[in-house]
Amino acid sequence: MTANVSDAVPDAAPGTGAEPVDRSRTVAVVGTGTMGQGIAQVALVAGHPVRLYDSAPGRAEAAVTALAARLDRLVEKGRMDRSERDGAVARLHAAAEPAELADAALVVEAVVEDLAVKQRLFAELEKIVGDDTLLATNTSSLSVTAVAGALRLPGRFVGLHFFNPAPLLPLVEVVSGFATDPAAATRAYETAKSWGKTPVRCADTPGFIVNRIARPFYAEALRVHEEGAADPATIDAALRECGGFRMGPFELTDLIGQDVNEAVTRSVWESFYQDPRFTPSLAQRRLVESGRLGRKSGHGWFPYGEGAPAPEPHTAPPARPPASVTVQGDLYQARELARVIQEAGVPVDFADDAVPGYPGWIELPSGTRLFLADGTAADDAEMPVIHFDLALDFRTCERIVLAPASTVADGALAEAIGLFQAAGKKVSVIRDIPGMIVARTVAMLADFAFDAATRAVAEPGDIDTAMRLGVNYPRGPLAWGEELGAGWVLETLSNLHEEYPTGRYAPSQALRRRVAAEHAAAAEQSAAEQAAAGAEASS
Repeated sequence: MTANVSDAVPDAAPGTGAEPVDRSRTVAVVGTGTMGQGIAQVALVAGHPVRLYDSAPGRAEAAVTALAARLDRLVEKGRMDRSERDGAVARLHAAAEPAELADAALVVEAVVEDLAVKQRLFAELEKIVGDDTLLATNTSSLSVTAVAGALRLPGRFVGLHFFNPAPLLPLVEVVSGFATDPAAATRAYETAKSWGKTPVRCADTPGFIVNRIARPFYAEALRVHEEGAADPATIDAALRECGGFRMGPFELTDLIGQDVNEAVTRSVWESFYQDPRFTPSLAQRRLVESGRLGRKSGHGWFPYGEGAPAPEPHTAPPARPPASVTVQGDLYQARELARVIQEAGVPVDFADDAVPGYPGWIELPSGTRLFLADGTAADDAEMPVIHFDLALDFRTCERIVLAPASTVADGALAEAIGLFQAAGKKVSVIRDIPGMIVARTVAMLADFAFDAATRAVAEPGDIDTAMRLGVNYPRGPLAWGEELGAGWVLETLSNLHEEYPTGRYAPSQALRRRVAAEHAAAAEQSAAEQAAAGAEASS
């Protein structure tokens, strides 16, 4: 990792005396695209006078008209009173020149993601506004420190990263640059909170919290596709119907825009000096080069528009379940699965010769064994093995994904398919690939989160909050990693690292130290218990 001392979040805890920007004071928004209008709406509905400025002639006036129309729709839907709408529109004005922003207490910039453009803008604004004006950038991928680098008073500069659509999504990342004054960060935090948002504090590192930690969600899906293990629709279905994510990565990047998502990935990768863990996808680059940018261009990974077929994942046809199965040892993360199978009417024999600490398996009548994905390939085993992918909840998930070794007979695979179908699951079969889909993705997300927390990118609670609210993850990656066990995350990534020795899957130092500490604590407790038992026996 390249981040070091600059990763530390400045001490901006409540108690510095900073208050939110008073609602009687003007909030200026520079840039009137989708994000600029969204941020302006948030400030306006919160009660501030709002001034919009755009360097393109006529854009600010058009944005005022568009915002008034948005508020009209809120009235029509019963989400805003007519009097509130009229008051908000009366407080909304277009600025023809930057000089008209002079009395603003807060200026939020939402212009093109170009460092030089942003630096020039803020250098100009600094000559116009008062020294006590809070300056903020909505950048999602550029360094807040770099944007503020040429300012006379960089201490009053912060990142206020809203998520699109800003009026609806609650998360705001409050980013402290290297020179940001703690009181300015707290003032920005309290202002976002007063607007009804859920702010989280973070340091100025590439991608901040969400765009840093979320990279594996996209990258691992693209890697699985590039290796020919599954098609985009099936990968999406696995992460959605098995992993519990709101959307699959292919449909989500089509919604975001392939060019936008690829640009953020490339920016983070370059900012981390081409760290292999952040490597962009060649397949996505080719998609962007072809002009297939997603919904906005009518075609991305999937076609859109009238008559376009809905993506169809591979789903296995009905198969007969086995007469019975044997559960050998402890299934750990998949423990609930045995009960689900049993409740479905398939007799389950629980063997009593489990090996402590060793993962268990489900054995079919043919002798083929079903193991939870652990970062190895099914073909690595010395006997016929089928891996099944990790699920958020094996009881409620809609789909199970299987990856058989090449030595698995067709009849045994049919038994495995029928077993899960009997339990009410749809089944997808993919080509054998280490870590499958959900398991490798969740392991990487958890490790990225452990690493970010250890490096003080943000507090652990803020990391999980950001990932749940910013990208709708079903569970915060730190909480998910805790539930699965840091040992499972480490073993899965270590196995993947052995399969792909490029550094991409090398477990972080934070994860390795965490597991070592857990092992040491367990050994100490065991020794204490043995000593206590020995003392009791001797007495």
